[in-house]
Amino acid sequence: QVQLVESGGGLVQAGGSLRLSCAASGRTFTSYVMAWFRQAPGKEREFVAGISRSGISTYYADSVKGRFTISRDNAKNTVYLQMNSLKPEDTAVYYCAADSRLKTIMVVTTADYAYWGQGTQVTVSS
Repeated sequence: QVQLVESGGGLVQAGGSLRLSCAASGRTFTSYVMAWFRQAPGKEREFVAGISRSGISTYYADSVKGRFTISRDNAKNTVYLQMNSLKPEDTAVYYCAADSRLKTIMVVTTADYAYWGQGTQVTVSS
């Protein structure tokens, strides 16, 4: 099992930047494919970005490609989401997710991830 704790959310103006962090417990962090999802009010939770166990491979939703960067530090058991050029439509609760069974990072459905953090709010003002 793994426990995930997100941090780094907040209020930012459009065009600004934020970096989210997700700290994972346990000694097997490198066993997990990691991902970020987000959920805006009244909408379903959607995939944002995923990263392989080694950190070499990444995958992004079209809506954030070129603006967001996912990375991980396996020595610190932490995954990050650097968000640049933020837009009001990026406003959502952002969730970190993990799963040890996945064979690919191109997994965008919430049901395929076994472990979730509690979420961190990101609000982008216009």
